[in-house]
Amino acid sequence: MAAVAQCVRGALRPRLPLLSVALRTSPRLLCAATQQKNTGQNLEEDQSQSQNEQKVEPSSAEKLLAEEKAKLEEQLKEVTDKYKRALADAENVRQRSQKLVEEAKLYGIQSFCKDLLEVADILEKATESVPKEEIKDENPHLKSLYEGLVMTEVQIQKVFKKHGLLRLNPVGAKFDPYEHEALFHTPVEGQEPGTIALVSKIGYKLHGRTLRPALVGVVKDA
Repeated sequence: MAAVAQCVRGALRPRLPLLSVALRTSPRLLCAATQQKNTGQNLEEDQSQSQNEQKVEPSSAEKLLAEEKAKLEEQLKEVTDKYKRALADAENVRQRSQKLVEEAKLYGIQSFCKDLLEVADILEKATESVPKEEIKDENPHLKSLYEGLVMTEVQIQKVFKKHGLLRLNPVGAKFDPYEHEALFHTPVEGQEPGTIALVSKIGYKLHGRTLRPALVGVVKDA
C-alpha cells in the first residue's frame, strides 16, 4: 500500500506546476475575454449607429431630391406653357398673314375695277340713249353701232363676273344701307315703304364686298 501511494504522488508531482500556472493565468484570460466581448459589443453599437446614420442621411437626401424634382417640374411646366403660347401666337400670325394675302389677291384689283365701272356706265348710257324706234334696217349704220355697243356691254359684264364683280340693280328690293345709298325718299302708291322704287345708278359688289353702292330712291309712308 505504501508503495502504491508513493507511485501516485510521483505521478501527480509533475502536473502540479502546470495546474498552478493555469490558475495564475486564468484571470488574464478572463480579462482578455471580457475585453473581446466589450469590443464586440462596441463594434456592434458602432455598426448600428452607422446604419442609423445611413438611414437618416438617405431620407434627407431624398427630401432634397424631391424638392429639386418639384422645382424642375415647375420650370418644365412654365417652359411648356410658354412654348404652347408661342405656337398659338405663331399660328395666329400665320392665319392673319394668310388672310391678308388672300384678301390682297381678291381685292387687289379694286381700284382697277372702279375705273372700269365708269366705262361700263358710259356704255350703258350710250345704249340707252339710242332711240329704239330708229333701230331699223333702213338705218344700218345706227343699227350696227347699237348692236356693237350692246355686245361690248355684254362682254364687259362677262369679264366683271369672271373676276367676282357683280351688278346691283335692286329695284323693288328692301333698302340696305350696306349696299344702297338713298338719294331721296318719296311715297309711291302700291309699294311698301322701305323698298327701292328707282335706281339712279347701278351699284357693284366685288367678291361679296360692296365696291360701289347703288344710288336709289326709297319709298316712304304717304
